[in-house]
Amino acid sequence: MEIRKGSTADIPAIVGLFDCAMEWLVSQGRTGQWGERPWSQRPQAVAMVEEYVAKGRPWIAEADGTPVGTLTLSDGPGSYVEPAGEPERYVHLLAARHGSGAGAALLAHAVQETRRAGVPLLRVDCYAGDDGKLVAFYEANGFVRTEAFTGPDGVWPGQVLARRV
Repeated sequence: MEIRKGSTADIPAIVGLFDCAMEWLVSQGRTGQWGERPWSQRPQAVAMVEEYVAKGRPWIAEADGTPVGTLTLSDGPGSYVEPAGEPERYVHLLAARHGSGAGAALLAHAVQETRRAGVPLLRVDCYAGDDGKLVAFYEANGFVRTEAFTGPDGVWPGQVLARRV
């Protein structure tokens, strides 16, 4: 697997990775995170991807030249989470094909990039509902829970996690 720097030209592939991840979640009966409608059919989701990719530092994991995962690093969280109060990098838009190993590889890459920038803190937030497997995934990759939050809808359960690098 190779991890390369992404760009706005990768937005269709990034949205496609989210569609793929969503299809897998739906097949598992785990619709609480994103519902059932593909991201590519939701203008608001596509606009969010465009915004984060344009303002952040996107990365693409590829296997044999095919995108299998993505994440975007930025200097802070979205508006729904308070900044850390110290220099940080924030993981946005992590999606990977199930079973590819791309999610863990991209998080390891994010740790390296954060350390290389001389920034001591890497944070991420995620869906904390259903079976809790997504939170457990981040914990298995060296992150610790810091604060819970509720999404703008007042229902969606979220969890912020952090890792010192």
